[in-house]
Amino acid sequence: MEINIKTLQVTMGEFNADVDATTAPVVQEQVNVDTSNQVAVVELAGDVDASTTPIIQEQVLPLAQPGAKLLLDMTNVPYMSSAGLRLLLSLYRQVTSKEGQLVLVGVTEDIKDTMSITGFIEFFKICETLDAGLQALNVKLQVLPT
Repeated sequence: MEINIKTLQVTMGEFNADVDATTAPVVQEQVNVDTSNQVAVVELAGDVDASTTPIIQEQVLPLAQPGAKLLLDMTNVPYMSSAGLRLLLSLYRQVTSKEGQLVLVGVTEDIKDTMSITGFIEFFKICETLDAGLQALNVKLQVLPT
């Protein structure tokens, strides 16, 4: 399981569809989501199951800070077990209880089907692309001078 956490500097307001979020510069490598103008992008790669869920939980649940904006990129997650679904629900509860936002991106059809059958899908905003996820969070990238 590979977990990559990035923090993107963003501004509130209209989304600029011309910005390619996949190639935008990362402002910081460390996790810092306690301000209202940042989005934590968590990229997962590999199966999310009973053996990998504790690792993910340890790194991702602390991101659920007051007012946090989290974008969970699951493009490279081919399989999610019930342990992974429980983790998503726990993350959702943590984030929303602190008035934050959580968006899932790149969820496979198989995982969407499982989430639908279990009723979990109703809790989440799911987008196809990173750009759409940022738009759902109502943010746009702020390109900083280097």
